[in-house]
Amino acid sequence: MTGVLAGKVAVVTGANSGIGLAIAKRFAAEGARVFLAGRRQEPLDAAVAEIGPAATGVRTDVSVQADLDHLYSVVREEAGRIDVLVANAGSAVPQRLGEITEEAIDATFGTNVKGTVFTVQKALPLLSDGASIVVTGSTSTLRPGPGLEVYGASKAAVRNLVRSWALGAQERKFRVNVLSPGPTETPGLVGAVGPDHHQLASDVPLGRIGRPDEIAAVATFLASDASSFVNGADWFADGGQAQV
Repeated sequence: MTGVLAGKVAVVTGANSGIGLAIAKRFAAEGARVFLAGRRQEPLDAAVAEIGPAATGVRTDVSVQADLDHLYSVVREEAGRIDVLVANAGSAVPQRLGEITEEAIDATFGTNVKGTVFTVQKALPLLSDGASIVVTGSTSTLRPGPGLEVYGASKAAVRNLVRSWALGAQERKFRVNVLSPGPTETPGLVGAVGPDHHQLASDVPLGRIGRPDEIAAVATFLASDASSFVNGADWFADGGQAQV
């Protein structure tokens, strides 16, 4: 199969739907063998069926280390290595200051920060030389939305982690970057903002919210050899929302 990711083995977390699913589909279309990790079995099965034989689904909650161990045992057995790792799984519980609960903090940081750390750390033995790691960030690190302060703080932590990990790129022979989407038409956005989510377009210089396939296109570049000298960067696919 031809494509910019031909022959590569990729793992994408949070691949049940939205941006993660779009990335997995694009990777497969570009020739990669893709392992999809997601918390919900039914949509995960549907995603694998949609992509076809290039895809394998493994039910995974990234905040649970035993789930990550199982994910990587499947990858090790079936593929033996990882060329591209997309740590995309994330969660948001909209709450304003004065309403923030301990449960919301634990859930958000458990998935977005702890989950990201162990998604990457547990993958290290499987990473091939020159592997690309892509971590999903957010424009909320620069432009926090109402009620998303805890979510924004978790994504700011992720951004700082990537800066630190990038320092070890030469020693560990991988590169790592952040992909920060702006408001994108996904079930997650609708769940966090509600049915009026298209109103977010008023804050975007392009005048619209993004499509998952547009974010997947940037992820594909970061996964490919075309970005071989890109390391430690934060790539914003946000229509200019956090830039001007």
